Amino acid sequence: MMDVVQTVDIEALRIDLAAAFRLTARFGWHESVGNHFSAAVSADGRQFLMNPKWRHFAAIRASDLLFLDADDTSIMETADAPDASAWTIHGTLHRKRPDVRVVLHCHPPHATALAALKDLGLPPIDMNTARFFGDLAIDPDCGGIADDAGEGEHIAAALGECSTLLMANHGLTCTGDTVAQAFEQLYFFEKAAQTVLLAYASGKPLAVMSDEVAANTAEGWRAYAGMADEHFAYLKSVLDKEAPDYRD
Repeated sequence: MMDVVQTVDIEALRIDLAAAFRLTARFGWHESVGNHFSAAVSADGRQFLMNPKWRHFAAIRASDLLFLDADDTSIMETADAPDASAWTIHGTLHRKRPDVRVVLHCHPPHATALAALKDLGLPPIDMNTARFFGDLAIDPDCGGIADDAGEGEHIAAALGECSTLLMANHGLTCTGDTVAQAFEQLYFFEKAAQTVLLAYASGKPLAVMSDEVAANTAEGWRAYAGMADEHFAYLKSVLDKEAPDYRD
């Protein structure tokens, strides 16, 4: 039996992660039966939960999630092998960064459109965009589909100490200590990306905050950290009424 953190409620973690998949599908941030989310279970991050290969986000249940060991590559030779890019990205991140407990990787439309721009970044032009000031890593070097060990190492290095990674010509990776926190980053980044694209579409110059104002705004968000839990709890309550099988 794998050694897990005694304080982790694995069943609750399964339920939260399953909810994140269902909600991502409802918001239209998923892509076919691809993309992948994971949550660390062990203290060293090497044991983690992740979605099975090519299962639609709208159908994932708590019991469907794979319990994986980042050091056990033999899983990739079995019928239960996860998606190769999922294994590369999440296995590497959890192995290299035990402090990163939850990793959400997907291709939301506005974030992905932002990732396709030559001038890659998220200018602080409102409260939501400034939320990520100083906490957004940019990976300008797309390596194609991330299904080899080298690309996994590259992505882990690109994330650095930030919570969120915008991946050129690819998509978005958000992290957090909990599923709720990581999902909140995903939620606000997609809104922020939409705002930036709408502002660019006006054709008029952007009113970009100074670094000082942007930094103060980002710091100010810390007092609102509890929003993530309340927001996620509400969204789960909607699922409990309309699609309670996610808990199964």
